Amino acid sequence: MRGYRGRLAPSPTGFLHLGHARTFWIAQQRAQTNGGTLVLRNEDLDRDRSKPEFVTAMLEDLRWFGLQWQEGPDLGGPYAPYSQSQRLDLYRGAFEKLRSAGFVYPCVCSRQNVLRALQAPHPGEDEPIYPGTCRPKAGVVADTKTARVNWRFQVPDGETISFADGNLGQQEFVAGRDFGDFVVWRHDGLPSYQLAVIVDDAAMAITEVVRGEDLLKSTARQLLLYKALGLTAPRFYHCPLVTDEAGIRLAKRHAPLSLRNLRAKGLTPQNMREAWTKNAP
Repeated sequence: MRGYRGRLAPSPTGFLHLGHARTFWIAQQRAQTNGGTLVLRNEDLDRDRSKPEFVTAMLEDLRWFGLQWQEGPDLGGPYAPYSQSQRLDLYRGAFEKLRSAGFVYPCVCSRQNVLRALQAPHPGEDEPIYPGTCRPKAGVVADTKTARVNWRFQVPDGETISFADGNLGQQEFVAGRDFGDFVVWRHDGLPSYQLAVIVDDAAMAITEVVRGEDLLKSTARQLLLYKALGLTAPRFYHCPLVTDEAGIRLAKRHAPLSLRNLRAKGLTPQNMREAWTKNAP
């Protein structure tokens, strides 16, 4: 992996938890093993939930856990800015390219998944397959002046999207069966998670994306976007998820397992790393 570039991409919508820490630690290990660069990106597009205090806590918790990055919102770097809220022009340019090439279409459906489009999907919360209500039909011209228009990427139904995951091996998903047309641009002028991350990873020259295995299906969607935009996709490495005692994937609502709560209880980063190494399958 010559010229390796990895990244940490937390969202400041709450306190980081043990699951974030393990995935980020793996990302750092892979960057160090390959003699590469680790980039910190602040994914703060959610205007309602992203808070300055969470950004401060995020930086503090990452450093406390032993994570070190060479580029980021606090350090700068050749691909600045490193906060998504300051990169909207890049996302708009990518969206306009998709629109001019006919890859996206306007959608006026009011669906809950549109509201969640800024966030990475979670297990059991992946958006339902869109029924195609607003898909372009022969002879029908969509009214793009309609209020609250969201733009969807039209997936190539029946096409198999495959990739070799660095941890889980060969993966395959079928467009139109495993996932449907997905939102890339919201009516409030913001890109979806799916569009923003691929634009940033390409612009920041990321060579490998390390993240949780709950995002495997998102990778298939994003590979379609890379292809449509003529961008080179990075490699992918999906990590096992950290779960609670009930087997439920950790989320920011799991306050007892947040890094700051565990720290307050006297646990050290070394304690945590030893625990998950011991309990690894």
